[in-house]
Amino acid sequence: MLKLISWNVNGLRACMGKDFEKSFQQLDADFFCLQETKMQAGQLDLAFPGYESYWNYAEKKGYSGTAIFTKHHPLSVSYGMGVDEHDHEGRVITLELEQFYLVTVYTPNSQEELRRLDYRMRWEDDFKVFLKKLEERKPVVVCGDMNVAHQEIDLKNPKTNRRNAGFTDEEREKMTNLLNSGFTDTFRFFHPNLKDAYSWWSYRFRAREKNTGWRIDYFLSSKSIDDKLVGAEIHNEILGSDHCPVELTLNF
Repeated sequence: MLKLISWNVNGLRACMGKDFEKSFQQLDADFFCLQETKMQAGQLDLAFPGYESYWNYAEKKGYSGTAIFTKHHPLSVSYGMGVDEHDHEGRVITLELEQFYLVTVYTPNSQEELRRLDYRMRWEDDFKVFLKKLEERKPVVVCGDMNVAHQEIDLKNPKTNRRNAGFTDEEREKMTNLLNSGFTDTFRFFHPNLKDAYSWWSYRFRAREKNTGWRIDYFLSSKSIDDKLVGAEIHNEILGSDHCPVELTLNF
């Protein structure tokens, strides 16, 4: 059994002051993927016994960034997706393992007034090509903050958020296309109709207290390994960020 965790920590140094290490140890994952670390190399000396770690930092300080802690030594590691337009913000890390690729991603936000939506559309197309290319060699598990609530069930207020970043028709359609190309949304695989299951809440309006949230953190996996899926959970009891950790268990 392999346990995988993904968590947008919204600034790892800030999260460290909110019991990050305790949560990390408590979750005891084989792979622990982080997004939005908001760090540069050398800013934090963080190591856990039994884990190796891999980091991808954005060139811009205090912005974006990803990391993976793993108990399993990868066959290879790559950073970014090999497309210069996308590879300066530290958004992608890929570990090649014996039986699958593990990709962690922090998908760009379309931002207020959707000023980055056109860029986001290019990112989505290129990221799908990247994943499908990996899949030619072995199955892929991709996790992270994908910055989209796919269906109306995935956010509290679908009607009032219709044209907001993360719930535009364009972004939702790109997620549909990705899933239709041969990926499983593992949480919905196990919980197809579960309502009020969210992974992100605004810091405003006591949103978390009221569970006015969005499910924008995912584990997707190649359909070819549907028979290896054991369980998928959202750890909304774990605080420390405006996102909470999400989990996938695989039988490899």
